[in-house]
Amino acid sequence: MRLKKQKRHHRIVRFYVTCYDFHKPFKVLCDGTFVRHLLVNRITPADTALSNLLSVGGNAGAKLFTTRCVLAELKSLGDSYSESLEAAHNLMIARCDHTSRKSAVACIMEIVGENNPEHFFVATQDTELRKKFYEIPGVPLIFGLRNSLLLEPPSLFQRHFAKSVEEKRLHMTDLEYKMLRKRAEKMLDKEDNVTSDADEELGDQMPASENLSKTSSSHKTGDMKDRPQFKRKKAKGPNPLSCKKKKIHKLPNLNPEKITLFVCDC
Repeated sequence: MRLKKQKRHHRIVRFYVTCYDFHKPFKVLCDGTFVRHLLVNRITPADTALSNLLSVGGNAGAKLFTTRCVLAELKSLGDSYSESLEAAHNLMIARCDHTSRKSAVACIMEIVGENNPEHFFVATQDTELRKKFYEIPGVPLIFGLRNSLLLEPPSLFQRHFAKSVEEKRLHMTDLEYKMLRKRAEKMLDKEDNVTSDADEELGDQMPASENLSKTSSSHKTGDMKDRPQFKRKKAKGPNPLSCKKKKIHKLPNLNPEKITLFVCDC
């Protein structure tokens, strides 16, 4: 079961790397609910756990981020979230451009934007926030389940968006088509100029070449008449020295004296 989960996480990470240009070290943007979940379930150290999740056992070197609005929201929740606030202070701060304080959900939505330019993995336990990111391309989601961390598979919208972008890359734009056409016309003009120059040079050299061909042909015919004609040798039989002599089989001598006749009385 653990091996299947690792393979599934590896496929998800590879999808975002190939289709949305994510690269190592991966950046994880955490909200207050996710930090709280890590402390309650004692998933520490958090950076090691997330590195193992994103690299499937390797060393991806995940960097954990949060925002000032998340810290302010944890501080406003009172002493019950003091440990979560201390743990969140140890994370790096992602820059948010808004001047006035916003809620953690609005702040994270603004940082991610319409296409997640900073390539953040968003780690949250808020199901409503995760649903909002289903309709934004290139936003991988991380959540916790008891004492384990899970990567959420890409939504259908994210898969269709990646497929459409890949199809656009395969086709030329209008500007690329015009540039290619101009280049082809220039190459054709150069070829026409080269062929015309070559034809002119050949036209000047034709009389000299004809005379040379005539003289060469006359020399060839004269040489053919003067040359002696040799007859081809016909194929001969095998070398008699290399052949074996035939063996002569002699019949035994029959002496008539030694011949005895057997006569039987009937």
